[in-house]
Amino acid sequence: MKNCEYQQIDPQALPTPTPTPPPHHGKDTEKKKEPRRPRRKWEVFPGKNRFYCDGRIIVARQSGVLPLTLGLILVTSGLFFIFDCPFLVKHLTSCIPVIGGVLFVFVLITLLQTSFTDPGILPRATPDEAADIEKQIDNTGNTSYRPPPRTKEVLINQQVVKLKYCFTCKMFRPPRTSHCSLCDNCVERFDHHCPWVGNCVGKRNYRFFYTFIVSLSFLTAFIFGCVTTHLALRAQGGKGLVFALQESPGSAVELVICFFSVWSILGLSGFHTYLVASNLTTNEDIKGSWSGKSGEDVTNPYSQKNIFINCCSVLCVPMPPSLIDRRGFLPTDESAQTGSADIELPTLAAKSEINVTKPESVPPCVSDHPVLTHCSLCGVSLCLRPSTNTRRRSVWTLLCPALAD
Repeated sequence: MKNCEYQQIDPQALPTPTPTPPPHHGKDTEKKKEPRRPRRKWEVFPGKNRFYCDGRIIVARQSGVLPLTLGLILVTSGLFFIFDCPFLVKHLTSCIPVIGGVLFVFVLITLLQTSFTDPGILPRATPDEAADIEKQIDNTGNTSYRPPPRTKEVLINQQVVKLKYCFTCKMFRPPRTSHCSLCDNCVERFDHHCPWVGNCVGKRNYRFFYTFIVSLSFLTAFIFGCVTTHLALRAQGGKGLVFALQESPGSAVELVICFFSVWSILGLSGFHTYLVASNLTTNEDIKGSWSGKSGEDVTNPYSQKNIFINCCSVLCVPMPPSLIDRRGFLPTDESAQTGSADIELPTLAAKSEINVTKPESVPPCVSDHPVLTHCSLCGVSLCLRPSTNTRRRSVWTLLCPALAD
């Protein structure tokens, strides 16, 4: 280990340094001066979501059931086209595979749209906005800060609606907005978090979810009916059901899957049809927000008192734009702050490993005779005027870490 020695230098004996141009390293210098790649907002998104295709696709982090949903649809439809369609086309009509194909494509498209669409996530409050809310002063004139109020009341169609404060997103949630604990986001017109589609269901993807479950109900009922007809035709002539299942084993798998799933899917479709006709959400229906269960005389302020208008307002209005701007670029200062963690600083040697020799005597502090000190280890030359002031002596420590002791 090198010793860090300090020597007093006569300023008049120092040669005048000749400025030298900085060295040019060609391509190496150009590579070092390349600007940092601008980062997009989805790369630092605070919610529990996963992004693909450079932020174009968004799914929940816990989307383990979505592959099961896709697998059941693909397997059931594949067995139907392989085992049932050829027999039914030969004995009944060629329209069966066409109808099945249209329903299958429609189900697949709406499922992917539901899973990969932003459900209506609201961006979290900025630090300035959060500080402005959290520093509200109470009505008594007390100037001490207090936590922000938990509720705020607004009037919608002559009905008082309470807005709750979200301590995670640091804002008052708009009407019909709720915070999803699985995705850790506030979702506008939150309906529910559906593990089968691997995403929240909200304002921007509810129409896709509704068309998905309705079309899936038609597809499941259609396949169930076709499989039953196929097995009945094969069992004619005294051959029996066992013979029909042996001739078409794939139909048995379809029959079991459709039998146990068609009832739940039909029930789910009927329930959401009621919600659409009433302009309600699953979250509001479960909590009984507008049912008067709490004893209050309340009505649904969002209902138009007409089934057709309610359906149009839920399913046919233009889809609002995404508010999180996940593919937008971060500002330069924020991008630099998020990327500063990637920079590694050189490691300094321990203080115990460095031998420091300080000057034994220092001339009087005269402005015409400054003391130049040179550190052989750090390569720092500095002009010092000795003083008992600890703030001045700290200059040594700031410029040369070897003197930190």
